[in-house]
Amino acid sequence: MRAVRVNEHQVAVVDAPEPAGDGVLVRIASAGICGSDLHMVDSMRLRATLGHEFAGFLPDGRLVAVEPLAACRVCGPCRDGRPYHCELGLRMYVAAFDGGMAETCLVPEATIVPIPTGVDPRDASLVEPLAVAVHAVRMAGPLAGSSVAVVGGGSIGLCLVPTLQAVGVTQVDVVARHDHQRAAAARLGATSSEADVDRWDVVFDAVGTADSLAQCVAMTRASGRVVIVGVYWDGTVPLPGMAVCFKEVRLLPSMMYGSEGPVRDFDLAARLLAARPELGPTLITHRFPLDAAADAFACARDRQAGAIKVVLEP
Repeated sequence: MRAVRVNEHQVAVVDAPEPAGDGVLVRIASAGICGSDLHMVDSMRLRATLGHEFAGFLPDGRLVAVEPLAACRVCGPCRDGRPYHCELGLRMYVAAFDGGMAETCLVPEATIVPIPTGVDPRDASLVEPLAVAVHAVRMAGPLAGSSVAVVGGGSIGLCLVPTLQAVGVTQVDVVARHDHQRAAAARLGATSSEADVDRWDVVFDAVGTADSLAQCVAMTRASGRVVIVGVYWDGTVPLPGMAVCFKEVRLLPSMMYGSEGPVRDFDLAARLLAARPELGPTLITHRFPLDAAADAFACARDRQAGAIKVVLEP
C-alpha cells in the first residue's frame, strides 16, 4: 500500500507492507498535517508512517476518528483520564507506530472514536485538533463570565473558538498574524483583536514560543490565567517572571487529550464537528491526494500562502 514516510528529513510516498496483527483496520478517509509533523520531520529520525490526525472507515462502513495514543488504559494515570501520562510512557502514532497518512492503518479498538452521522468524511480528521482544544478549555477551569482571548490563528487557535463558544463564552477575541486567519476567525464568530495589555481574564497561547508566552502574560489581567496549548519546540523558554509574579498570573499547561469520567475529549470533539459543519470548509484550506504528500507538506509550511489546515485524502 501507499504510505507517507520520511527519508533524510524529506517526505515521500513509499510502498509499505499492508498492516497486520492485532487491532482494527481503518480505511483512511482524511489525514491532516499538524504543525508538530513539520517539526518532527525537521528534527527527528522518523521510521514510522506519518499522521496522527486521521479518520476513516471501519470494515463495517462506520466513520470513525482515532485517538492516536497507544496507552495501556489500566494504569493510574490512564484510569484518571490522563492517557498521555501512561506509566508505559508517551507512545504516539508517528513516533512509535505507523500513523494514518496511508491507505489503511491498524489501530487498537480502545482508540476508536465514533463520528456522528452527517459529518463529511473529508473533514473528519479535524476531530484530533478539536480534541486538543476541548482538553485545553477543560483545563482552563470555569469560564462563565470571563473575558477570553486566543493568541494564534493556526488550526489549534481557531479550533479553540467553537470549543469556547460551546461552553458559553459569548465573545472570543483572537489575536492572529495573517489576514486569512483573521477572516477564518470571523467566519467562526470570533472577534479579531490587538494584543492589548491587562485586558483579559483568560488567554490561550496557541502559538508556543517565548514571545507568545510573554505576550499572553502581558495581555492577562491581574489574577488571570494563561492556558498553554502550543508546544514550545525550542525546549527551555524564558519565563516573564516579573509580570507573572506581580500579576499573580496562573499558568495552566494543557497536554494533548484525555477524558473526564467516561467522556473522552475526542467524543466531545466529534460531537462539536457534527454540530458545526462550517468548521471543515473554514479550517481546511488545502486538500491533496496522498501521492502529492511532498507538495502538501510544503503548502502547510507556507502560512503566507493562506494555509490553515492541509489535509491528505488517500
